[in-house]
Amino acid sequence: MSDDLTALLAQLADIVGQRNVLTGEDVAARQVDWLSGAACRAGAIVRPGCTEEVSRVMQLCFEARQPVVTHGGLTGLVHGAEADPGELALSLERLTTIEDVDPLGSTLTAEAGVPLERIQQTAEDAGLYFPLDLGARGSCTLGGNIATNAGGNRVIRYGMMRQQVLGLEAVLADGTVIDSLSPMLKNNAGYDLKQLFIGSEGTLGIVTRAVVRLQPAPSDTRTALVACPDFDALSGLLAHLGRTLGGGLAAFEAMWRNHYRLIAHDSGRHRPPLDADTSHYALVESIGVDPEAHEASFSAALESAFEAGLIEDAVISQSAVQRDALWEIRDDIESLVKALAPLQAFDVSLPIGAMQGYVESVENSLTQRWPDARIAVFGHLGDGNLHISVGVGDDSAQARQAVEACLYRPLAELKGSISAEHGIGLEKRDWLHISRTPEEIALMTSLKHTLDPRGLLNRNKVVPWRNPG
Repeated sequence: MSDDLTALLAQLADIVGQRNVLTGEDVAARQVDWLSGAACRAGAIVRPGCTEEVSRVMQLCFEARQPVVTHGGLTGLVHGAEADPGELALSLERLTTIEDVDPLGSTLTAEAGVPLERIQQTAEDAGLYFPLDLGARGSCTLGGNIATNAGGNRVIRYGMMRQQVLGLEAVLADGTVIDSLSPMLKNNAGYDLKQLFIGSEGTLGIVTRAVVRLQPAPSDTRTALVACPDFDALSGLLAHLGRTLGGGLAAFEAMWRNHYRLIAHDSGRHRPPLDADTSHYALVESIGVDPEAHEASFSAALESAFEAGLIEDAVISQSAVQRDALWEIRDDIESLVKALAPLQAFDVSLPIGAMQGYVESVENSLTQRWPDARIAVFGHLGDGNLHISVGVGDDSAQARQAVEACLYRPLAELKGSISAEHGIGLEKRDWLHISRTPEEIALMTSLKHTLDPRGLLNRNKVVPWRNPG
């Protein structure tokens, strides 16, 4: 550790307390990437306890030209939390206060380090509902969800994290605090500054607090796992349920046979609810207010889908335990990691009508180069998002780049995105041109230079840092 960094850490300890400046083995013991398990390599980890401390820390780092990488729940998959030995990690793990729940205005105000699951539970305790949901709910945090514009399982009805945020507070690279904590749904007073920070992956500012929108709590939930004879039937079922259930359709999680067989049958971790011989599967969920009427409409929608040949088999959950068992199949990423190791996980979006052709093309490209390559496909279908897990038995940098090319290059012609919800980080930065024009990337770079003129925040994430001089 350099003398300059040692001196800076002493100053930071005066702000956050000595026990909240971690060095040496305390840093290396932490992982920064859930999938790879990579150890933290930062020069130190600083843990402020409030917005004021974040601001004061950044003021000192700005004066010292010290790069900083923000840490939230560390559940990301694109190496967005990686830090070099010359960088500091700024962890928001102590910002865990839920400050206010307003049942009348249907809002919740909390600090950035609050886990998603706790926000969901707090909303439920107030008789309301926070709709963002993803498998990492117990670990991911509000600030991380905002910084990555998280999606998850309810986008088809409620939208991405961007749609849940009414206001936020952020600290800029020089320590300036931007207070845009308005709780109003309608606020047309000038530029909507919070949008600069939502999805920016910590490159433009550090989100420290937020006001999020809550929804009426659904009083009845119906869940079913269905088997579809082919992709046309799967996409037809999505349209059918959209018509017959209307606004009640809350989730439509698609699984190709290769994914369902691997998880539900081959892993040995689940009791298979359906056989694994059908082309495609969907976990569908509807929410309603009147249990009796909702049960009738849900059953009628599935029955008419059977009659139309869209479904070959189905199982409807009859209890919360059965519902959870169905979702556990969808959320079992651990089995994917184990079966396809060394695994590469992809998160793309593209038009629904192009999905089957895209998947077949990718699989053909992979098996031509690696005959034993394995692929598992699932996704949120209704919002155009596919998650593709690939194992080719080779974890070299050359192989990983070749696999990425097989997945990303076809998206350019389809006007698809290399990232539907995971973000760009370091992993996808060099592929950003597939989904963004040169003019868009230039504007992103200009915003970065304007808000972070010294390139201190998550340097080289999303867009490469070039000192403008």
